[in-house]
Amino acid sequence: MSDGGRADLSARWRTLRADGRTALIPYLTAGYPSRDASLAALAMLAEERADIIEVGIPFSDPLADGPTIQRSSFESLRAGMTVRGVLDLVRDALPAVPIVLFSYLNPILQYGTKRFLEDALAVGCAGLLLTDLPVGGDPAVEDVIRAGGLSRIPLVALTTAPDRIAATVQGGDGFVYVISRLGVTGARTTVSDRLTETVRQVRGVTDLPVAVGFGVRSGEDAADIARLADGVVVGSALVERLGRDPESARALMRELRQAVDAVAVPG
Repeated sequence: MSDGGRADLSARWRTLRADGRTALIPYLTAGYPSRDASLAALAMLAEERADIIEVGIPFSDPLADGPTIQRSSFESLRAGMTVRGVLDLVRDALPAVPIVLFSYLNPILQYGTKRFLEDALAVGCAGLLLTDLPVGGDPAVEDVIRAGGLSRIPLVALTTAPDRIAATVQGGDGFVYVISRLGVTGARTTVSDRLTETVRQVRGVTDLPVAVGFGVRSGEDAADIARLADGVVVGSALVERLGRDPESARALMRELRQAVDAVAVPG
């Protein structure tokens, strides 16, 4: 990678679009099931042709997450993972693909927002996705993040009103993350009319790539999303397998990669 930041994500999406490919974006919780396992998993995800990797910063009150990611966060924290530890993990992994940090706001505030952004850039991170800082929620913090050099990934839900979608995506860059279902992470997803309409609305107000996640568990799920979006995010299913059997996680990545690549991208 380069020095990290917005340029890395922009370059990756330009390459994907030029090649006519849909992005595969796996998520893992840093430190789960152990630091060494996370380090190995980052290498495996790059080997299995992940295009972007989301690295979750564990938090003690992950209300937006389902039981699998909640459990992984608790176990990671119990084993001693910290925000600094997450950044050190990324540094030591020397990832060959852009890293987007996935976090709640509180751990970053506790660490120090400006310091966090500087340190994240220093280890090569490319973007930041905050689950609980809506656009306009804290303008002072948002200004610091905007000036910090990482892509701020906007998050859009199926319940987000059309006028709110426009404001949300204008406050971010990198790509737009659309949550494919109501509720917490982890349940199986289907491509509903509501999801299709939300993606259409997002595309109507931004040229940013659109990635869809929450609930992708199989190649079939991934292919369904790839027909609709520019990127497919897989989280709980992968975390579950990483905690049980790393080779099973690798097999899932291969299944998803094959399924996504088999879908023709509209030219």
